[in-house]
This record gives sequence, C-alpha cells and structure tokens, in this order.
Amino acid sequence: MSLNEKANMISSYSGGALRGTANIPGDKSISHRALIFGSLAFGKTKISGLLNSFDVTSTMDALRSLGVRISHDKNNDWNVDGVGVGGFTAPENIIDCGNSGTSVRLLMGAISTCNISVTFTGDASLRSRPMNRVIEPLREFGACAYGKDGNSLPLTIVGAKNPIPAVYRSPFASAQVKSAVLLAGLNTAGETVFTESVMTRDHTERMLSKFGAVISTERTRTGWKTVLCGYPDLKPQNIHIPCDPSSAAFIICSALIVEKSDVLVPNINLNPTRNGIFDTLIEMGANLTFENMREEGGEPVADIRSKFSPNLIGVDVPEDRAPSMIDEYPILSCVAAFADGKTKFFGVKELRVKESDRIASMVEGLRSCGVSVEETIDTMTIFGKGHGSVRGGAICKSYLDHRIAMSFLCLGLASKNKITIDDARPIDTSFPIFENLMSKLGANIKRESI
Repeated sequence: MSLNEKANMISSYSGGALRGTANIPGDKSISHRALIFGSLAFGKTKISGLLNSFDVTSTMDALRSLGVRISHDKNNDWNVDGVGVGGFTAPENIIDCGNSGTSVRLLMGAISTCNISVTFTGDASLRSRPMNRVIEPLREFGACAYGKDGNSLPLTIVGAKNPIPAVYRSPFASAQVKSAVLLAGLNTAGETVFTESVMTRDHTERMLSKFGAVISTERTRTGWKTVLCGYPDLKPQNIHIPCDPSSAAFIICSALIVEKSDVLVPNINLNPTRNGIFDTLIEMGANLTFENMREEGGEPVADIRSKFSPNLIGVDVPEDRAPSMIDEYPILSCVAAFADGKTKFFGVKELRVKESDRIASMVEGLRSCGVSVEETIDTMTIFGKGHGSVRGGAICKSYLDHRIAMSFLCLGLASKNKITIDDARPIDTSFPIFENLMSKLGANIKRESI
C-alpha cells in the first residue's frame, strides 16, 4: 500500500459513550431540489441550511454552466437567480457530476425538454451506474440520449425540440426517476403522468407545489399516480432546508450500540417517505424519542433523542418499506449485528445499483468483522448475537461509497477491535463534517499515521 493510499485510511475504536447535541447538515435530497427549482423560477430564490457537500456542489456547478447565477451571502445563505422553465442555455463544456447520481439524473430530466444538448460524466463510481432507467422515460418526451454502451456515462442528452407529455409507469421504486420525469414535464405542454407501485420520496412534489406548480398525487388500485401540468410559472421562494435524516441515522444508530450513550439530534426531517429507518429501529427495541414535533418548509420536523439500547432484537423489514429507507440499510445492518436474532431485509435489490453494490459491500465488510450474513439478489440477512458480539479487527473497503465508509466507522465504535476504512474521501460527498461531529460527541475516530 502506498503512502498516498494509507493517508486516506481512517479507523474507529470502541471507547467512551457518545453524549451531547449533534447538529446535522441540511438534507441532501432537498438541497439538490432547492437549487434546481430555484433555477427554474424567474427571480431570486434564497436558500438557508443548504448542505455544503461535494454532491450538492456538483449540482450547483452544473447549474452555473447552464446559465444560472448562484451566489453566497454573508449570512451563509445561497441566492439563486432563476432563468425560468426552459431557460437553460447550452454549456461550453462537459458537465462533471462527480459522484452524484441525484445531480445527473435530475438534470437529465430538466434538460430533456429544452432545445439544447448536454454531455454528462462523473467519477468511476458514477460512470458504472445505470442510466437507462432515466433515459427510457425521457425518450417518451422526444429526447435522445447517446451514452457509453448506450446506458452509461459519459452520456449526451439531446433535448426535444417539440416535447410531448409522457404517461409513464415506472418499473422501479426510484425517486430519482420520478423527479426526472416531472422535471421533463415542466417544459412540456399538457399533463405529464407518473405512476409508481409504491410511493417513493416526495420532496420533488412538495417543492414543486411550493414554487407554484399545479401537481397532484393520488392513490390508485395499482399504486400512486402523480399528475403535473406543464409550463408552470414558477415563483421564487425562501427555502429553509431541514436536517438530513440519512445523515442523522449514523449518529442515532451509533448511540444505540455504544454503551451509556445519550445524543440529541435536532431539526430532523421526518417526511413519511423517508422515516422507514426510525420505524424499523423502534420495532427492534431502540430507545428513541421524538421531541418538539413541528413543520418547516412544508416538511415535518422533530428533535430526536437516541440512547444506548442493549436489548435490540432482530426483525423482518418488509419490501414495501424499502423506498422510505433505501439509503439507511448499510447503517441498519450494523445495528442488526448487535441485535439478538435474525434481521432480514426484503426487496432491496435497488441497493445493488447505488454508489456501490451496497449489499455486496456490506456483506463483505460484515463478514470480515466476524458477523454472519447471507444475501440473495433481493434480500440481506444479518444474524445478530447481541451487544458486544462483533469482533471487528478488519480493514473494510468503502468502494468509493460514502454510506459504506461511515457505516463501518460506526460499527467500529462498539466492536471488540478497531475497524479501519481503506478510503475516507467519499464521506465528503454527503457528510463532510461527519468525522469532526462524531469526535465532539466522544467517538474515537483517528486518521491512520503515515
């Protein structure tokens, strides 16, 4: 291993309790959308609480290359001077979205009904991720797409000159696909209809309505149908972004498995399409309380207190819960390793096409730490042996996946031996203050010395 490679390694050790208040950064999903919808409104949208991470910066840089002015003021707020629906201009260069699947997929949708051509690329992880699930519905609007092997980045979207509204039933439970279709529908006459079998994250629908779009969602016999009226006159807004439940999950779950821990995590978004992780933890016997329930920016919010829970039990996590906690399965699998009995995740094949194959990544790492795990294409089963049972003592690969890296660092805080992550750099894509915040709470996390 070279000195440069070792410089990116980071280890976590068991130690004292986690205590204090953890102020989590803004929600990543909402941050992306606030920037994009602010760009599609005429006038100045002000955004407070925006997540300052590599992924969100990728969206910001892409929008600037499409002709949008975005600035940062002395109050730590962001101002977006929107160009209106259909107002993007062709960029001079290829747009590099780094590691951010949300950036590329949502922007593909927004561009697909504009009369411009844009080429996207990304890092090695993003270039390996499937884009056909977005390309297919966008072609129904009249857009064309030309990518590596027809399906991967680098990929060029040629927007439809005369877009036609699409009626699309998605075979995937994917909020990114839904958002891409709705963004395409903004610059299309008539009604765009999107149907999904289970409801995925609805941040796009909530925020479009806040900006003034005419949009509705109803339950049908076969799922959920969302209808959007094209050519809305989106109005600029003042957006306050609540804290990210996916980031909060790492803090909350760590407190559950580290002895004598007691952590308060304020201002967490409890959108019902995002709170599956909390429902599952409560079923497992987690000591969680939800305080100061309220609404901010159209989203339900609460302060969450998490305490050490030594008597967790294994549970079955049903398939229909997967869309509401798809990003939290890696950290949940670490909690399950400390539960008593079997925890089984059903309907999680979507994890195989994230930043890494998250099922394979977690199975490999957990086994190296002494945890018994089984997998199928669509399930993952963890055989927990209770508190204090995880051996640790392994070097776990992150596979350029921020959630894999953070999950194993959290696991190491309650394992018998330290756990080392081979590459901590991906953490900055979603939670750049993770290491510092955890250390302030009392976590024993150290960079490897060269």
